[in-house]
Amino acid sequence: MNTQRLRLYIAGRTAVADRAIENLRAIAAALESTGWTLEIEVIDILERPQLAEDERILATPMVIKKLPPPVRRVVGDLSEHDKVLIGLDLRP
Repeated sequence: MNTQRLRLYIAGRTAVADRAIENLRAIAAALESTGWTLEIEVIDILERPQLAEDERILATPMVIKKLPPPVRRVVGDLSEHDKVLIGLDLRP
């Protein structure tokens, strides 16, 4: 099984943040049918600003693929699923 670890950084529960969460969950559900597993952690930078600083988060929402390497980043509401898959190198 192919497991990917993703962190989604948001700045509060805004409409854009909610859309990004929904889109990332939809991407994860679609990939499950191909044998991939996405572990998703949602981090609100308003609650954990030090973590955002450590990761050099300059814009939100931003998803970072942590594992396996290489680290990849995509900014936006993640609505363009094909571009997100390419940007995060998640093509099955």
